[in-house]
Amino acid sequence: MAQDRMLQFVTVAKEMPEKRPASLRAQDFHEIYREFAAAKAAEQSSRCSQCGVPFCQSHCPLHNNIPDWLRLTASGRLREAYEISQATNTFPEICGRICPQDRLCEGNCVIEQSGHGTVTIGSVEKYITDTAWEEGWVQPIRPAAERTESVGIIGAGPGGLAAADALRRAGVQVTVYDRNDRAGGLLTYGIPGFKLEKPVVMQRIAQLEQAGVQFVLNCNVGTDISFDAIRGQHDAVLIATGVYKARDLKAPGVGVQGIVKALDFLTASNRKGFGDDVPDFEDGTLNAAGKRVVVIGGGDTAMDCVRTAIRQGATSVKCLYRRDRANMPGSQREVANAEEEGVDFVWLSAPKGFTGSPVEGVLVQKMRLGAPDSSGRQVPEIIEGADYVEPAELVIMALGFEPEDLPSDWSAPDLAVTRWGTVKADFHSHQTNLPGVFAAGDIVRGASLVVWAIRDGREAADAILGYLEQPAAVAAE
Repeated sequence: MAQDRMLQFVTVAKEMPEKRPASLRAQDFHEIYREFAAAKAAEQSSRCSQCGVPFCQSHCPLHNNIPDWLRLTASGRLREAYEISQATNTFPEICGRICPQDRLCEGNCVIEQSGHGTVTIGSVEKYITDTAWEEGWVQPIRPAAERTESVGIIGAGPGGLAAADALRRAGVQVTVYDRNDRAGGLLTYGIPGFKLEKPVVMQRIAQLEQAGVQFVLNCNVGTDISFDAIRGQHDAVLIATGVYKARDLKAPGVGVQGIVKALDFLTASNRKGFGDDVPDFEDGTLNAAGKRVVVIGGGDTAMDCVRTAIRQGATSVKCLYRRDRANMPGSQREVANAEEEGVDFVWLSAPKGFTGSPVEGVLVQKMRLGAPDSSGRQVPEIIEGADYVEPAELVIMALGFEPEDLPSDWSAPDLAVTRWGTVKADFHSHQTNLPGVFAAGDIVRGASLVVWAIRDGREAADAILGYLEQPAAVAAE
């Protein structure tokens, strides 16, 4: 019986897929983990305890049916495992690669809490769907019947693509508008290849194109086409732009040559990976080769930057973070990978200013953790007289992202936004204050995880389908 294959965590130890040696992987942008073999994927899946109340599932934003597809993988029923996996997740092979499982499903695994080591859920998820692509189990999107209604989606990131997938499966005509020359958003240009190789993203975009989704690229809403024009061309509109405005740091020396934004740095690197001509990379502006690099920030974007700088041939790479390791928001697994590759983390440190023009160093002030704030996190406090200068020829600012001013940029003053600048939308229906206009992903919730954007996109698609089935509402447009 399949159940006899489960509950093996007592005798079978946790084992991740083999990592390529740090000395080798630091020289290229290929993914660092090797694929599970079929026997190893089945063995690791068999460690699942098949909980009556699966915390892995409840702590997954998509509520993926993890215990069931682990049981099927352990039984060698991979195609069925894939069918269950993709039923709740539009892009399981992407989430298996880039989700911070240590903070979500794996971090809440019951056997992890009992000291046996978590089931390697993300690696199995990746294995299942990669196998599905190889075996031809991933079917083209073929709606049972075409519908006349049309939906415009602004933003080709994970939220917009997830919504486009769901809407096309329902037969709705879908057009996606994006400012970049390739679809995918941060999946394409923000996340480095060593975490998410780009053919994995491109095959999903190709699937959507083959299904009839129209992509209008190099299109800036408010400049190349107006928001009102998009509304006029479609029965409903989904805003899924994400948040791309870099948070600023106010300090002496900010703005001098050599201080760059994280997303600019990552985008240039990814464009080089595609073979594009990138002048700012070629002239050294967005290239870490031969430089002492300091990255400021402690989130997942900062981890992407430090590991990219290593691969570009930086002389040294240091990451400044104002709290300690335990309070770092980025994935601990990513921190460990970065350390293996040669990144030096400087904890309890924050920038006070910058020296030189072009930049020659970061004036660092040392911190200590004081009393907790209202959220329970200890507040960093400056240690007086402990400042020092950290030499650097390239400083990368990875302090997070804020929403752009869409009402102003799009000449849409009636579009309601929150005091943080995010679009104000109902968290259940994803509907904004404008009839027929919905919003999903980071532009609503603020900078967050890809898995949350996928969930929002799927939910928004369901809400849009409900809206389109109300003839009076559409006719009133």
